[in-house]
Amino acid sequence: MAKRRITGSFVALITPMNEDYSIDMGGFGTLLDFQRDAGSSAVLIMGSSGEVSMLSTEERHQIVAETMRMKKGAMEHWYGCTGPSTEATIAYVRQAAGEGADGAIIAAPAYICASNADIVRFFLDVADASPIPIGIYNNPPRVKTDLSAEDILQIAAHPNVLVHKESTGRVGQVGQICAADPDLSIMCCCSPNLGLVVPTMSLGGHGTANMTGNIIPREMVEISTPWDDPAQALRFRQAYLDNLEMLHFVYSAVNPVPVKSLMAAVGLPAGPLRKPLSHLSPEHLAQGLKVARDMKLDERYGFTIPDAMSVAAE
Repeated sequence: MAKRRITGSFVALITPMNEDYSIDMGGFGTLLDFQRDAGSSAVLIMGSSGEVSMLSTEERHQIVAETMRMKKGAMEHWYGCTGPSTEATIAYVRQAAGEGADGAIIAAPAYICASNADIVRFFLDVADASPIPIGIYNNPPRVKTDLSAEDILQIAAHPNVLVHKESTGRVGQVGQICAADPDLSIMCCCSPNLGLVVPTMSLGGHGTANMTGNIIPREMVEISTPWDDPAQALRFRQAYLDNLEMLHFVYSAVNPVPVKSLMAAVGLPAGPLRKPLSHLSPEHLAQGLKVARDMKLDERYGFTIPDAMSVAAE
């Protein structure tokens, strides 16, 4: 039996926080409604955009439980469940499953710099043990390990692996994976610096697993729509070019610093970043505010966009 496919915009949410760095659960509800109303297909809660490595186990469990109670409609709730070991990862996956999560996204554990063979086995062991579907995330900028096309296709054959999120710097790898036509959803990160969005979508990719949708969700829905007819290719081209400045801005510093800083500035629930991270400098943030103003995001979304002078004075 063929696996179900997730297509479109799969948004990696920030984790909104209160000024005392506690989790802003009300803010989560607002952000989930924002994504649902914009047409996002799925959200990833507690990915790297969600500062997951700085959340305690208790906070991670709480976020899963409370955001699952906020689930409405067809938009899927997936959770970042990577732990420091195979056993810890399986425990996070099972807790998410127990709360009714639609799936779990897994990256290689950070810092250990494991071999590709060990990480392939890690993904397969987690997929074997998981009661819910798994998405794999090849994320070498964060975890050092960079899976090859052959590694990914081996993992993709597992019946419980539904999503492949790609963040390699090897653009040609996208073509290798699409040519093999594995039975799973092929998605890429939204950074234009990696150069993966255009080849992924043009070669038959199913969407983007993106961070930029935190601030421009409707636009990312257009960019992430599969090319099922020639007209969609033209719509993609226009949307990609129209939003390129924002795509670049949200990757202008380490994730999620730019997007969370901009969200806080325009009035979306965001709050502070967990230390040692901090918001952008006023000068850097002013660049993003200019992009938001030029894109008329105040008119599109009702954002309040401060001017650079008022930001610098704070």
